[in-house]
Amino acid sequence: MTDTLDQNYARAGYHASQTRGARPAVLFIDFAVAYFDPDAPLYGGSGCQSALDNAARLAPKAREMGVPTIFTEVKYQPGGADGGAFYAKVPALSCFDAGAETQKLAPPLAYTSDDIIITKQYPSAFFGTSLAATLQWLKIDTLLLTGVTTSGCVRATCIDAISHGFVTLVVEDAVGDRAEDPHRANLFDMSAKYADLISTDAAIDYLNSTTNSEQQ
Repeated sequence: MTDTLDQNYARAGYHASQTRGARPAVLFIDFAVAYFDPDAPLYGGSGCQSALDNAARLAPKAREMGVPTIFTEVKYQPGGADGGAFYAKVPALSCFDAGAETQKLAPPLAYTSDDIIITKQYPSAFFGTSLAATLQWLKIDTLLLTGVTTSGCVRATCIDAISHGFVTLVVEDAVGDRAEDPHRANLFDMSAKYADLISTDAAIDYLNSTTNSEQQ
């Protein structure tokens, strides 16, 4: 008899919960205007907008609790000389050329002087950047992911996060995609193998619990 998908995953032990650490950081992945401008080729519609709305709730709460807030941006030399095969494969990445309005951080998110900004050229926030070294220096053990898009840079970062040894939590209502099917499929797969899914409200509660425990 052939297993159902749920039976197959249960037999393999997928979707097991991780033990969260006491030193979290929150990563805000690629919340660029390009995904929120209806005239931009990367426009992500309501799925991305919902992620932005929830990320905008989470960021000030994390700062208030003293939890590191880290933003990634994609930025290329005009023409994409530093974008390699990725830039050649996806012409819409020209939205992230330096100086383009679509490359900038989408409001209502805004940087503060205490935020860390990681500039990248490829999908994962870890690839070719200082992110891993920064997290290690800060003694971070748990990384919460927000951002766009779920099937692209969020997923790539998720896999690299657990590969670098961080307990990885995907804030499922603060990540988004331009279509529901790839969004849901990638959330399912990340939950099975690489991360736990958590809501924005639950993320705020978790961050609050870690800061309270440090004060005791």
